[in-house]
Amino acid sequence: MSGYNVIVIGAGSAGCVVATRLAQRGASVLLLEAGPDYPSLADLPADIADGRMPAFSHDWGYRSAPGRVGRELPLPRGRLVGGCSATNACFALRGSPADYDRWAELGNERWSFADCLPTFRAVETDADFGEASWHGASGPLPIRRYQESERNAFQQGLIEAAVRSGHPFVEDHNAPGAVGVGPTPVNAVDGTRISAALAYLGPVRGLPNLTIRSGATVDRVELRSRRAVGVRLTLPAETIGADLIVLAAGTYASPALLMRSGIGPAHDLKALGAQCHLDLPAVGQNLADHPWLPVPLAVTVPTGGPGFQTVLTWHSAGAGASDPPDLQIFAQGPFDNEGRAIASLCAALLKPHARGRVALRSLDPAVPPMIDLGLLTDDRDLRRLMEGLRHAHRLLALPEFDAVSAAADRHTSGLAEDDLRAQIWANVRTYHHPTGTCAMGPDPRQAVVDSRGRVHGTERLIVADASIMPEIPSANTNVPTLMLAERIAGGLSQA
Repeated sequence: MSGYNVIVIGAGSAGCVVATRLAQRGASVLLLEAGPDYPSLADLPADIADGRMPAFSHDWGYRSAPGRVGRELPLPRGRLVGGCSATNACFALRGSPADYDRWAELGNERWSFADCLPTFRAVETDADFGEASWHGASGPLPIRRYQESERNAFQQGLIEAAVRSGHPFVEDHNAPGAVGVGPTPVNAVDGTRISAALAYLGPVRGLPNLTIRSGATVDRVELRSRRAVGVRLTLPAETIGADLIVLAAGTYASPALLMRSGIGPAHDLKALGAQCHLDLPAVGQNLADHPWLPVPLAVTVPTGGPGFQTVLTWHSAGAGASDPPDLQIFAQGPFDNEGRAIASLCAALLKPHARGRVALRSLDPAVPPMIDLGLLTDDRDLRRLMEGLRHAHRLLALPEFDAVSAAADRHTSGLAEDDLRAQIWANVRTYHHPTGTCAMGPDPRQAVVDSRGRVHGTERLIVADASIMPEIPSANTNVPTLMLAERIAGGLSQA
């Protein structure tokens, strides 16, 4: 059984960060990824390189349980080196300071916003505000905003309509406490999506102590007296030893890996015929995601440009002014749809109360886990999403969209509550921001890892991805995941 100092399972946003940082510190690191590796920008398929719209060609094929929504939802997850950072829409938002202060209030030391801000700064090179005290100017991830001269008329329409409706203009959505409408920070440069694979792994690929192995499916972590000693691969069949194992397989796959390794709810594992090495009931629980749905509109704006340029955040009627903003509208498109230009204002709920779970259907790693998003199982979420949807309709009815709309029935601000409910149940979907299934916390009865990412009750086993977020941030989760992975990697002693 060959050995490394560290094995990192999963080469998505978090895995790229952890492998890079530990290799830079001299550890021998093996980074495992089930999907393919494209070592340079020149090697990338066109859709993976294109930062103007999401890509779906490299996907795990997960689907949700029907749940209260009553239908299965596709759950895209990037299956390649770079993970979802190589396929997403390039939103580079941080969220509210209150999001991270809440993590600290839950007993997670060193996770307040004041603790996290230096790491957010270290992640980025902000082309627009790099000299501001809350931004960075020398980090691996480039961030910029589409200026007014670059925005298409529909995207600009969201800004102008929202300002007319009383929302403040926000030039920097990543300024602490920013709430309002303005250009979306993105990690796309000259039309290219700058994934974690390009930003982090690219500069260190030549290090002799870093091995990147693609096409490798991990079955389980090998344990010896609750100490992680290696990983077992299923494709190809092989066991590899290491001094430290880091799970960075994502919110769906990391808890599944723990459960296949005998760590999780004892009752569920025994029902599958698995040996339970450690009863951790919170593994797979606490799944949170942002529900959203579009309000589409046929427009006269040309297609083909960047599809995500502007965003609005605000507080719902029941939220406090000091709370994180819990509602978001983002402009999408226009995209070509069978020869027609279609754009949408999309309403999203940023702070859902509902929680779902991930559970194993089988101990076979080829069988996807059962994923119950729990979308809208809390009626408070439904009411707030209705508020967001109603506001999207009101904005589209304003004169700012007159010049771009080809629709005769656009003025629908008076939609009845039953109509709004019907739209939600028919069209609500996941925003692809799953978090929480290996949540951080001090109590192993309610959490999976401690504040340093160490799995409770084990040795030399770490989780370092969005699954450890105890509560979902009020933002798209890629940049928060990079920050989190940087902090977990920084707290690890060199193996």
